[in-house]
Amino acid sequence: MTLLQGITSPADLRRLDRSQDGELCAEIREFLIHAVAESGGHLGPNLGVVELTVALRGDQHRRVVAVVGDGALTGGLAWEALNNIGAVPERPVVIVLNDNGRSYRPTTGALARHLEAIGTEPAARSDFFESLGITYLGPVDGHDCASVEQALRTAVSLKRPVVVHCLTKKGQGYPPAAQDDVDRWHAVGRFDLATGAVESPGTPSWTEVFADEMLAVAAERPEVVGITAAMTVPVGLHKFAAKFPDRVFDVGISEQHAVASAAGLATAGLRPVVAVYSTFLARAFDQVLMDVALHRLPVVFVLDRAGVTGPDGPSHHGLWDLSWLSLVPGLRVAAPRDATSLRLLLREALDRDDGPTVLRFPKEQAGARIEHVGQIRGLNVLRSPEAPRAPRVLLAAAGPMATACVEAAGLLADQGVEATVVDPRWVVPVPDALVELASTYPLTVTVEDNIGTGGFGERLGRRVAATGATTRVANLSLPARFVEAGSRNELLHAHGLSAPRIAEQVHALTIGTTGAEGRRMNEAPYSSG
Repeated sequence: MTLLQGITSPADLRRLDRSQDGELCAEIREFLIHAVAESGGHLGPNLGVVELTVALRGDQHRRVVAVVGDGALTGGLAWEALNNIGAVPERPVVIVLNDNGRSYRPTTGALARHLEAIGTEPAARSDFFESLGITYLGPVDGHDCASVEQALRTAVSLKRPVVVHCLTKKGQGYPPAAQDDVDRWHAVGRFDLATGAVESPGTPSWTEVFADEMLAVAAERPEVVGITAAMTVPVGLHKFAAKFPDRVFDVGISEQHAVASAAGLATAGLRPVVAVYSTFLARAFDQVLMDVALHRLPVVFVLDRAGVTGPDGPSHHGLWDLSWLSLVPGLRVAAPRDATSLRLLLREALDRDDGPTVLRFPKEQAGARIEHVGQIRGLNVLRSPEAPRAPRVLLAAAGPMATACVEAAGLLADQGVEATVVDPRWVVPVPDALVELASTYPLTVTVEDNIGTGGFGERLGRRVAATGATTRVANLSLPARFVEAGSRNELLHAHGLSAPRIAEQVHALTIGTTGAEGRRMNEAPYSSG
């Protein structure tokens, strides 16, 4: 049995001899590398904090310890906490600063320069933190358990607010990750252990399509600028930044500042594009509402990782953006179904000057182009039965769910159910044309990779009900809870959003849209399932 296999709780860890720390840390790294190679996920950050984590379970007495990265320390919430902690000299909080010089990319800003200077200029060590009433200890080798433990014991003995500054290296212990200068190994897909080669899907991702189109747009329109919160590469602004470095701004992990600064740039006549993960934009809800929307500013928000993100897990799924963004007056949300529509919708968003717009897409390959067979006042008709048979169904797909809906319509046709599939393109607010079209069908089913509460389907159902139509509107969506980690396809299928599961549920719903039972169901014109 290895040391790691014998540890099931912090108590087991405390029973180890300190001389075994190195062996344990090596086993932990080996486990992380093999696990992520098999499934994909975050690797570089985890490898960098192994010793630091082990050194923090050594004392059985309760202490308040906050661990923060140098990248996260750029955020407003961290500054609020430092202000609060330093205000009471007797408050014995220990702040472990994990400084690896990076978030996704190298940490930017004045604080990053100060932390770098601390390592080479002893006089700089006490200036910043101690001016806030917080004692500074360090810098400490974050990969030496004994050094970290000694610093922590000293910090506890002072019985006052203390920062323990630990220097670590992202990707420590796995050469490809440790030598990574573009943060490809921060979060990585499945890879070969021996060579470090990452599996390639062969087709461009949504992010890559956006990156290329954004560069093309920037070359045509000098007023377009980009803003990122420490994620130039992950959100696809790296090509824009390489070509036009003076027009892309990395504000650090500070989404509130990113949005507020975008408002200022828009006021000055520029056309800012704020590219951010869907789940992280929620940090800046106040700024979206009060700094941008209130003043009807033409800021474009590009939400990467919308919907199910896969192995990144519950903290990274973007399941809520359609719900909370629909609360913002004057804001419009576009959901592209494929690479072609992403390019078109980005340009449409940039052309709007009457308020903020949002473009959302998932972490996935963009897939094949889905041609439309017709148009109805801005709606794209993706499938229209040649000889409709009762019962008729309208499938309204939000963005990338169009692929599954078109496939589901084919499966339904084999079962004698004819379905029309439409892509509304803009899903917030719900297009009037979609409300009118839905009202002509006995059953309309919306499909979205967002939670049902407050989502696209619920809002369409309310609009249709308000017309007095007898249409039944059902919504297929993600559950209003934190969804587990897993591949996007696996999770969509598990929650009823794959083509077979969509067809299965729609077929069951059609049973209630004919005959006497159907008339009873249609007395309640809106339902959500």
